[in-house]
Amino acid sequence: MPRPTAAQLAYGSATVVVSTIAMLLLSQTSTGIGVAVIAAAALALGLLVALTVPIPRRRGRHAAARGAGRGAGRGAAQGEPAAGGDASRVPGHRTASADHPVHH
Repeated sequence: MPRPTAAQLAYGSATVVVSTIAMLLLSQTSTGIGVAVIAAAALALGLLVALTVPIPRRRGRHAAARGAGRGAGRGAAQGEPAAGGDASRVPGHRTASADHPVHH
């Protein structure tokens, strides 16, 4: 199971806190069982919200390479092959610096 993102933790925690306070104020309960039921409902709601937060897609050089291959035939008219044909799918010459990028 992947680790939760910061957005998932923030939205889930905020949902638990706000929904617990709102339900306690609206129900005006003072019994231990009532508070326990409200706390359990708030935790379930917070978990639901945290799981439904959209997970961001990874953006890196692999995603950029995939995106470049999709638009190869956009300039051509319908029914015509892309200008490069199958040659557009063959990678160009790579240098040593392209194989090992430096990240700062």
